[in-house]
Amino acid sequence: MNDDEPVLLHTEGHILHITLNRPRAMNALTHTMVRGIDEALSMAAGDDTVTAVVIGGAGGRGLCAGGDIRSIYEDARAGRRASVDFWRDEYRLNARIARFPKPYVALMDGIVMGGGVGVSAHGDVRIVTERSRVAMPETGIGFVPDVGGTYLLAAAPGELGTHLALTGRAVDAADAILCGLADHFVPSHRLADLTTALARTATPADLAETVRGCTAAAPEGELAAHRAWIDECYAADTVEEIIDRLVDSGVSAAKETAAALLTASPTALKVTLAAVRRAGRLGSLEAALDQEFRVSCRAFTGHDLVEGVRARIIDKDRTPRWNPAELADVSAAEVARHFEPLGDQELGLASN
Repeated sequence: MNDDEPVLLHTEGHILHITLNRPRAMNALTHTMVRGIDEALSMAAGDDTVTAVVIGGAGGRGLCAGGDIRSIYEDARAGRRASVDFWRDEYRLNARIARFPKPYVALMDGIVMGGGVGVSAHGDVRIVTERSRVAMPETGIGFVPDVGGTYLLAAAPGELGTHLALTGRAVDAADAILCGLADHFVPSHRLADLTTALARTATPADLAETVRGCTAAAPEGELAAHRAWIDECYAADTVEEIIDRLVDSGVSAAKETAAALLTASPTALKVTLAAVRRAGRLGSLEAALDQEFRVSCRAFTGHDLVEGVRARIIDKDRTPRWNPAELADVSAAEVARHFEPLGDQELGLASN
């Protein structure tokens, strides 16, 4: 194990530990890291001495804050296509995690956003703490939830997934569990004890019992109390109608949500709503990832992703100039274009 490497591997007992190791960048994923995780899982799947995998993040601030957005911005501005290759391998990794033949334990402590959700929420045992903040915040930078996020959010109770997809809001441990993004709450001070105990497990049953022994009741979340207006407002067929319902609901939190939505990319909002609704009908994670790859490739060549990253990450002026600037100006044809097949450039997970 070399501490300078962006992905650290070590074994304790029969457990392979994968540690994302870019703490200064909140462990944001690079292509090298995606390949490293994929190679580690390939090795672990065929190694009879490894009975489970545990993934975590270095630095104490979070598992992973997402993909390396600055690199995507620079790539798009330069007219290169490295980001498309990154997404191709990243989405394949997400599918591998979901189908991994051994228990895959994700320590979702601290910040878990975007790509961080992709390397954790498709696992078998997903652990959150009182420090967890889980989100798919893509619409705020002119992008659309990916890494299987549309599939996960489409499966959330009622319209909670639509709410999180459009707003990009982060949720705490209880709400992550409620929305199906996590399974167990473990207080952060018990994570070290948990990892030590996991090293003594030899079977999936032992592992499950060990995890249960460290769990506790999560502190109360927020979403359950808002289900009525969320389910009513987000059941609408269009983003415009959702916002109208939020404004007319008479609920202050709903009105605040409407105002927040109006600051996001109009194109990203409309494509996101369509993507989540479509993902709910596709029937598999692989099909949803294929769809997300089409959407990501189209967003990569559009205006709003570069502009959103500029405003949020590069210049940090938080005044993106979206184009189109109004929801009414985003046509149905433009939304549909994001979902058109890519020909021989398709990801092809569902067909394989």
